[in-house]
Amino acid sequence: MPLLSALMRLGARMPLAALHFFGAGLGWLVYGLSATYRRRCRENLRASALCADEAAYRSTLHATVAETGKSITELCRVWFGDDDEIDRIVRCDDWAVVDAALGKGKGLIFLTPHLGCFEISALYSARRLPLTVLYRPPKRAGLEALMQAGRQRAQARLAPANLLGVRLLIKALRRGEAIGILPDQAPGVGEGEWVDFFGRPAYTMTLVSRLQASTGAAVVMVFAERLPQGAGYRMHLERVSADPLDPAALNRAVERVIGRCPAQYLWGYNRYKVPAGAEPPAAAA
Repeated sequence: MPLLSALMRLGARMPLAALHFFGAGLGWLVYGLSATYRRRCRENLRASALCADEAAYRSTLHATVAETGKSITELCRVWFGDDDEIDRIVRCDDWAVVDAALGKGKGLIFLTPHLGCFEISALYSARRLPLTVLYRPPKRAGLEALMQAGRQRAQARLAPANLLGVRLLIKALRRGEAIGILPDQAPGVGEGEWVDFFGRPAYTMTLVSRLQASTGAAVVMVFAERLPQGAGYRMHLERVSADPLDPAALNRAVERVIGRCPAQYLWGYNRYKVPAGAEPPAAAA
C-alpha cells in the first residue's frame, strides 16, 4: 500500500486539530453510507444502558460517530509523527501505577479497550519500557507492513494472535516486562467463554487469566482520552485487582472504564459476533 503510506506520512504534517476535523466528517460519511455499521452503533450503545435518557443517548451517539472517525485520521500523526511529539501531546499523571505494578518483577499486562486513542497508549508506554503487544494481522496483507511500521517504534514489538504470539507474551512477562492486549476483542474459537458484556453474551478471551496464572503478572487498565480541539490526549491508568481476571471479571473491568468516557468507545465494533466454529451462546442457540 505505497500510496496509502505516502498519504498517511503527508497527513502526519497536519495539525492534530485538522486531522480530527476531517476525521469527524469521515465518521459521519461512513455512518451515512453503511446501514450495518449504523445499526450496530445504535444497538450496542442503547443496549449498554450507559445513557440516562433518550436525549443523553442521542448526544452520545452523535459524539461517537465523530470520535470514531477521528480515531482513523489521527493515525497519521500517531503512527508517523515525530517520536518526541508523543510526549508533548500525551498527559499522564498516573504513571506511578505502572512503576508500582512492575515493582514485583513478575511483569505487567496492559489492558487497552477500543476506547479513546488506544494506539497512542502503546507508543507512549513503549517510550518508557519494553512492550510486546498482541495484534491480529489485517485481512489485507498489504496493510500489515504499514501497521508494523506505525506500531513497532521505540521499544514496542508486535506478537501475532496465535500460539507463537502467546509464547512471546509469556517470555516477555517472565523477563519482568510489559505486554499489551485489547481485552474486548473477540477471540478465536476455543480461546474464550460466553459471558455478559453490557447485559448481552459476548465471546470473551480467557487469555488474560491464563497469563496471570502462569506468570503472576499485574494487570493495569489504560486508555488515552481524546481531548477536544486537537489538544492531545489524557492517559488514564488504574490497577485491576481481580486475580485471576476471569472473563466475567474482565468484562466488568472493561465496562467500568468505558463508563468513564462512553462517547469515545467503538460502539460499531462487532463485539457480539459468533467466531467461526464456535457454538453460539445458549440464549441464542
